[in-house]
Amino acid sequence: MSKPCPKCGYVRQLYDSHVMQGLCPKCGIATQKWLRREDEAVVSRNSDESLIRHEEIGPWYTRLKSILLYTPETTGRADFYGRVVVFILFFIWGWSFILGGLSWTSIGSSFLHSVNLPFHEFGHVLFSPFGRFMTLLGGSLFQVLMPLGLGIAFLCKYKNAFGASIMLWWGGQNFVDIAPYIADASFRTIPLIGGMGAEAHDWGNLLTMLGWLNHDYALGRASFLFGSMLMILANIWGGCLLYLQRRAAYSRPK
Repeated sequence: MSKPCPKCGYVRQLYDSHVMQGLCPKCGIATQKWLRREDEAVVSRNSDESLIRHEEIGPWYTRLKSILLYTPETTGRADFYGRVVVFILFFIWGWSFILGGLSWTSIGSSFLHSVNLPFHEFGHVLFSPFGRFMTLLGGSLFQVLMPLGLGIAFLCKYKNAFGASIMLWWGGQNFVDIAPYIADASFRTIPLIGGMGAEAHDWGNLLTMLGWLNHDYALGRASFLFGSMLMILANIWGGCLLYLQRRAAYSRPK
């Protein structure tokens, strides 16, 4: 049985034998050529649609910028000014750490050190299946990775770039928080939780295992500077978001 014409749907009959095979007796198209042109048109349309989608999405750095600088289309005054207050508090708090320098007295006496400490201790437990070295490192490692992981969740799941900037600030502060601990590796004078002795000093043991004990102050200083830069970067990021949010509010029709 003949197949219907792909254009008009006509089915070739016995009395159409006078019309050459491959031509539709009703509309006259050459079936194979018509199908070939249709396939080419579909490919062209798909290519154009793909190009349009790519142009709408843009290159990766444009997409990243849109994620990092995302501001809600509608926000109330309370939400905006609440963010301003939070930004000012964390800005001042951050600079109090930075200007205090690499001092255990300044950093260890902070309220935030008491907040970071449970995450540090949990990190030891979390990484304990991976051997002694990772058990020792796990406390400081989890301490700095946890807020950074929360920041990614704020960005990707909740589209809350401002919340992510605060998590970046907290991640930077954790690098500052562990800096005196690293710098104390040779001396082991920092008091440890639960009154444990100097033999339980994480970074004293870690740097001894690595043979880097004579670099303890340089490593502690590097951690302090890196954490300080992260906090400053977080302040800049949060400030940009507040500026964009405020500008968007003024540009909306009243």
